Amino acid sequence: MRKKYFFLLFWGSLFFSNAQELTEKNPEFFGKKIAADKISSSGHIKCITDEYEQYLQEKNPKRLSNEKFEEWLAPLIEKYKNTRQLLNPAEVIYIPVVVHVIHNGDPYGVEENITDEQVESQITVMNQDFRKMLGTPGYNSNPVGADVMIEFVLAKVDPNGNPTNGIDRVNMCQAAWSTSSIDDYIKPATIWDPNQYMNMWSVNFSNGGLLGYATFPADSGLDGLTSGFGTDTTDGVVSGYRFFGSSDLTSGNFYPPYDKGRTMTHEVGHFLGLRHIWGDGNCSVDDFCSDTPNAAAANYGCSTIDSCPDGEGNDMIENYMDYTDDLCMNTFTNDQKLRILAVMDNSPRRVSLKTSITSVPMTLFANDAEVKIENYCTGGSCNPTHKVLLYNRGTSNLTAATLAYNVDGGNGYNYSWSGNIEPNKYELITIYTTEASGVLNVSVITANGGTDERSSNNTASKSFDLGQLPIDYPFQNFVFNLIGDRWGSETTWDLRDSNGVVLYSGGPYTNRLLNGTQNLVTNMNWSLPNNDCYSFTINDSYGDGICCTSGAGSWSITTDSGTVTVGSGGSFGFAEYLSFSTAVLSNDNFGIDDFKLYPNPTENILNISIPSEINGDLTYEIYNNLGQVLKTDKVSQKDFMIDTADWSEGVYFIRFKSETLHSTLRFIKN
Repeated sequence: MRKKYFFLLFWGSLFFSNAQELTEKNPEFFGKKIAADKISSSGHIKCITDEYEQYLQEKNPKRLSNEKFEEWLAPLIEKYKNTRQLLNPAEVIYIPVVVHVIHNGDPYGVEENITDEQVESQITVMNQDFRKMLGTPGYNSNPVGADVMIEFVLAKVDPNGNPTNGIDRVNMCQAAWSTSSIDDYIKPATIWDPNQYMNMWSVNFSNGGLLGYATFPADSGLDGLTSGFGTDTTDGVVSGYRFFGSSDLTSGNFYPPYDKGRTMTHEVGHFLGLRHIWGDGNCSVDDFCSDTPNAAAANYGCSTIDSCPDGEGNDMIENYMDYTDDLCMNTFTNDQKLRILAVMDNSPRRVSLKTSITSVPMTLFANDAEVKIENYCTGGSCNPTHKVLLYNRGTSNLTAATLAYNVDGGNGYNYSWSGNIEPNKYELITIYTTEASGVLNVSVITANGGTDERSSNNTASKSFDLGQLPIDYPFQNFVFNLIGDRWGSETTWDLRDSNGVVLYSGGPYTNRLLNGTQNLVTNMNWSLPNNDCYSFTINDSYGDGICCTSGAGSWSITTDSGTVTVGSGGSFGFAEYLSFSTAVLSNDNFGIDDFKLYPNPTENILNISIPSEINGDLTYEIYNNLGQVLKTDKVSQKDFMIDTADWSEGVYFIRFKSETLHSTLRFIKN
């Protein structure tokens, strides 16, 4: 057995020092405890931008304190106040946006792999809100209500100069993420140039009650922002995927009352320099905007309240920078607009967004296919498989494409795809190799039966290491045991067959209040058919495994007699994997290497050579992963061919047998 670890483990040491986020009480983010008045009655935490800013200031001493930032910004705002025409500039500011949809391999539109329409609905809501659009939920008749004159546009050009729809889907191989992990790994691994794009991330937070947070802008005189804990690799806004977009505009996985897209309107307000309307609370420190009445604290729900009776009226619960329900919000004020204008004209990575041309459409061609290789999430898999994203970046529907691929520049294979992909949509396809590690190279050869009209997005390469092929065990009954650490809610596991069907699974489990281990699974019997391959995966959503941080947890798979250990573990980061087979692949008379199958993988003709010393009647049968026999025949010569052209893609077995021998081999059909 060989264990393979999740590819993110390289970064594991970055995560473990952070406090546990998913706790029974008093959750922490970026090492900061969340005050009780920042948690709604339903347990939701609307925004942790303040805690995030404090975290950034502690990590980067050159980042200005809140007080110093306001000292820098105040004279710039006064300048705009004295130039009244800037309250209503004639020119709209267009900000290019890229939305990184972070998912865990779910199909399109399932769970956190949200649809394009859900992403687009979020952009629509922000434009309605920042432009105070008449006839939309973003309109208001408030005398101080402002049209901020900012619009957001999904990017049309990616960082490589190729066409995009501004939606970047990335399988990061993990179901849920802590905020520290998002900042330490997800953002740096996925961010597009923050000088040219406003980066937005839709994720599944490990604390499902969190709605979002943003990077507050910096002042223009700051040194060192491009090094250390500067925000050049983290600048942007983040939202839980259930709070991204509007249920009024499209279907999706939404969570009312935060289902109208105002989480991102709020966080983008922070990104552009706005404070919460209550400032530091207590009716004494405001948000540096004179047209938003002081408030004692954050407001929830939609009830009218005057939390500062000695002030100038009711709290502005309709302001986007409060914590009220999405349905209540419809107002940015003139003074908030002034702050945004001052930031957009002076703050690094805000002023450059005004001149970015990445939202300007580029010339498109009719036939333009793009390939991307999805991240590898498992090791020790049953078959060396690779997931390739085939995108249509042309103006015509993509109905056919030919891909060429190889490993480390070796033997090349072609893959012929047919289907129907609309512009800016994609299809996930699977290709097979015989190599367990190396560099996979994929390129587009033809699109719609002819030459692909754009070559700059035709190739992709990615290193992989899938581990050795599974070890075979001549048993059918196995026993699974699992001892967990204190944080049972972080632990999930499953066992799948070679077709990806989940046969057994468990978790998440219950947390323990005290340190120590807990028996989560004891002597679970697995009955597994012969002639198949099985993949076991155990996950820890926080990324610290089950063995060491808080208790000595472990897992094991043994035969039912207990005499043979198939696999065991517990010391891992986000996930640990094991694959094994119950197929008997050869006997003592002849091994696998004595038979020759080529090419393997094959597209059509499979050539077979058998050992010359075999005498007597020899037959073969070919069956698929379901055990269905596809072909049976006698072997009449030492070298012969089988036509596989009409068979589906996948893994097959060919079993040779006579009175004195038997031997089974695998091959792959592309």
